[in-house]
Amino acid sequence: MKPIAITALASFSPLGNQPAQIWAEYLKNTSLIAEKEIGNQKVPVASLQEALQELVSDLRASDYKYKPLDNSVLYAMLASRMAIQQAGWAEEDTFGINIGSSRGATELFENYLKEFITTGKTATLASPTTTMGNISSWVAHDLKATGPEISHSITCSTALHALLNGVAWLRSGMADKFLVGGSEASLTPFTIAQMQALKIYSKEDSEFPCKAFDLEKDKNTMVLGEGAAVVCLEIGENDKALAYIEGVGYATDILEHGISISTEAECFKKSMRMAIGSVPLEEIDAIVMHAPGTIKGDLSEYKAIQSIFSDKLPMLTTNKWKIGHTFGSSGILSMEMALLMMQHQQFIDVPFVEAQPKRKIIRKILVNAVGFGGNAVSVLISKSI
Repeated sequence: MKPIAITALASFSPLGNQPAQIWAEYLKNTSLIAEKEIGNQKVPVASLQEALQELVSDLRASDYKYKPLDNSVLYAMLASRMAIQQAGWAEEDTFGINIGSSRGATELFENYLKEFITTGKTATLASPTTTMGNISSWVAHDLKATGPEISHSITCSTALHALLNGVAWLRSGMADKFLVGGSEASLTPFTIAQMQALKIYSKEDSEFPCKAFDLEKDKNTMVLGEGAAVVCLEIGENDKALAYIEGVGYATDILEHGISISTEAECFKKSMRMAIGSVPLEEIDAIVMHAPGTIKGDLSEYKAIQSIFSDKLPMLTTNKWKIGHTFGSSGILSMEMALLMMQHQQFIDVPFVEAQPKRKIIRKILVNAVGFGGNAVSVLISKSI
C-alpha cells in the first residue's frame, strides 16, 4: 500500500505552540503542572501559558460568530491554522477533517446547565455550541474547507482514533489529504470532580504531582491538562514528510468494570502487535506510553510492553508528568513528542524514573493511547519509508 506521510503537526498546549519552544520545554526536567483554583478548590493542573490564553481571546474577538464558542473549539482552530500553513495546503485543496474530543464543550455545558437549574431557561445557542460535532465543523468553517468533516469521542484515545479514521479514508482512495487530531478544554469544576470521584486524581504535594510511569507509586496521581494537537496526513511519498505512518493498531478490552483496562492490558498487546506487524522488534527504538499516572494504568501498559518485547525493550517514556493528561488530544501530543525526539535524535527521559540504556539512532517510535473501557490505539511512525 502507498505510504502515508505526516506533512505537518501543530499543537496548542502548556508546552507552547512553536516547535522550538516546545522542544526547549521537553529538555527541562521540570513539570508544567501547577496548583490552580478550579471552581471552589485548588488542584494541580497543566494550563495554557498567558500568551496562549491571549491568542484565544484575540481569536474569540476576531469574529462575532466565534464569541459563543467553547475553548475546545478555539484551541482546535488555532492549532489547525498552524498545521495547514506548515503543510502548505491552499484554500483550493480538498481535505477531510476529523478532530475529536473526550469531553467536548464541557465548560459551556456546565455554565448552561447552571443557568438552567437557576432560571429554568437556557440561551438560544446552548444546543449548537455544545454538540460533539462542534469542533470539526467550526474548524472547517474557519479554514473554508470543503471536504468531509467528522467528529467523535472515544475518551482518551480520541486523537489517535481520528488518525486511524484519516488513514482509512486515505487508504480507501476517498481522499488524499486529511487533518486529524483532538482538542480538550477540560479544566472545569465538574470534570475535576468526576476524576476525583474515580479516586484517580493526584493529591501529590511535590515538584512532580503526576508520577506517570513511576511503577513504584502506591497512589493514583493523574492530573488534567488542556490543549489541542493536529496532524496533516497525505497519501504517498512526500518531500515535506516529517515522518511516515508505518503501522496502525487498535483493540478493545472486554470490560472487567466500567472504567479500567484489564490487568495485563490485553487491548495494548493486540494494538501494539497490529501496529508493529512484521517489523523486527529490535527496530522499535522507543515507545511513548499512554501512562496516565494511575497505579493500574501505568503498570498494565508496562506489562503489555514486556510481554511483547521481553528482553528487547525499547526506550520508554511519557509526557504526562510534564503536561498532565489532556484527554482527547493526548494521543497527538504524544506523537508530537515522538516526532521531536526523532527530529533531534534525543530521547526524553521521565526525570524521576531510572535512566534507560539509550539507542544511538531513533528511527521508529510506537505511540500508545487508551481510553476508558480499554479502547486502545497504537501507531508506529518511522523517520523514512
